[in-house]
Amino acid sequence: MLVMQITEKLFVGGISLFVKVFRRRPEKVYDWKPIEEIEEAGSSVFPMVLVQIPMYNEKEVYKLSIGAACRLSWPRDRFVIQVLDDSTDLGIKELVMAECRLWAAKGMNIKYEVRDNRKGYKAGALKEGMKHSYVEHCEYIAMFDADFQPEPHFLQRTIPFLVHNPRLALVQSRWKFVNAAECVMTRMQEMSLNYHFKVEQEGGSSSFAFFGYNGTAGVWRISAIQDAGGWNDRTTVEDMDLAVRAGLRGWKFVYVGDIKVKSELPSTFKAYRFQQHRWSCGPANLFRKMALEIITNKTVSIWMKFYLLYYFFFLGKIVAHSLTFIFFCTVIPILAFVPEVDIPMWALFYAPLVITILKAIETPRSLHLTVFWVLFENAMSLHRLKAAMMGLLEAGRVNEWVVTEKLGATLKAKPAAEGLEKAQSLEDVHEPLLPIAAQPSKKTTVRFWKRFHHAELGWGVVLICCGFYDVFVTKKGYFVYVLLQGSAFLVTGFDYVGTHIPTP
Repeated sequence: MLVMQITEKLFVGGISLFVKVFRRRPEKVYDWKPIEEIEEAGSSVFPMVLVQIPMYNEKEVYKLSIGAACRLSWPRDRFVIQVLDDSTDLGIKELVMAECRLWAAKGMNIKYEVRDNRKGYKAGALKEGMKHSYVEHCEYIAMFDADFQPEPHFLQRTIPFLVHNPRLALVQSRWKFVNAAECVMTRMQEMSLNYHFKVEQEGGSSSFAFFGYNGTAGVWRISAIQDAGGWNDRTTVEDMDLAVRAGLRGWKFVYVGDIKVKSELPSTFKAYRFQQHRWSCGPANLFRKMALEIITNKTVSIWMKFYLLYYFFFLGKIVAHSLTFIFFCTVIPILAFVPEVDIPMWALFYAPLVITILKAIETPRSLHLTVFWVLFENAMSLHRLKAAMMGLLEAGRVNEWVVTEKLGATLKAKPAAEGLEKAQSLEDVHEPLLPIAAQPSKKTTVRFWKRFHHAELGWGVVLICCGFYDVFVTKKGYFVYVLLQGSAFLVTGFDYVGTHIPTP
């Protein structure tokens, strides 16, 4: 598995280097020229675009995403903003609806859509949103999660790719993190995601014109979505599911790293764990459900099948998590009790060092955090491996969907700011839009032992024991790493990671 990993990292790293050295920007690889208004035709030369914003109880960020979408530089009569609100909090629904009314009063074509259930979660909301009559006039869909804020020129830079290249189904942009410097945990997330976008997404785009759709900050051709069978809620990664099905139909994708969309990283460890569970469990479950379909597909080449099965799914979604935990957090520590067995230096030091450098180099400003990042990623591997096995075996919480909590500016704002925001949002509303039921406040108490992560604590104790055994008995020198890794497990187990929200 280690050989597989380092080979893959060198391969995609080489592609990224090739793209950078030879300046193989997407605008050079694909036909691209700006769409300009013609005097005789007016704005009709601009294709009709649907901008979708799915949200669920997004009190902290709903104004940012709706406002950013309404400020897109595109003729107002040529795009529709669709807010798909699955909120269960009636007060938040009222605020979101009021915000939509305010922008509608300013001349924006904005639709506020709700449904009477949350069946299918985000996939269900997107699928339901496609059924409205005004969508029939749209050719493309730009999607943004509730915490994403596109720049005004977003459509001007992405839509031309689809207009001038009929076989392109998706244009994916890069994420830019507004709260990356909030704490050490967000800095480490930034390191991982920068590598994902700059190397993995760019590598897939440049080599096979395929990669996993990130679920937001992208633009789809509606006909490609329909050709692939539409949205499917069979897993918690509806975005990846759609991308794979579209890829198997012969559609191509392009990643444009120069286009960056502001977003928010989860800054609480609880929110991060829920996110990582979904991101690890969903792909493994999708692999289980689509492996045979990929093998028997007659549209794409055998190399594309190999890429999907081996590189995209098996190596990226199964081996990556298995190797990190089994080798670095199990085999190396346990060998302290087996003095007859030695790990060769290339596997113990050189190969992991090369992999680390290749992944960390994409975030130069955080290179001094590389050791902490490696220890944290290894500690998270227990959680990710467990989630991946749930998905692969379709067991336990395989279909659990918990929306990643967004804090917005809540932690930095003064208490009075919340009331001011509500007053501004409702300034043109003279009567309640929805009946708000009076709910008695309940003070929930969490037993102290439920605040800890027992699996991480237990494994941390095991590693500490292995480290001290190596210090006093085996004396292989593994303790330098094992004790640090054991400490990282204990830190995550005691939940001393990320931002902690004060309990009222």
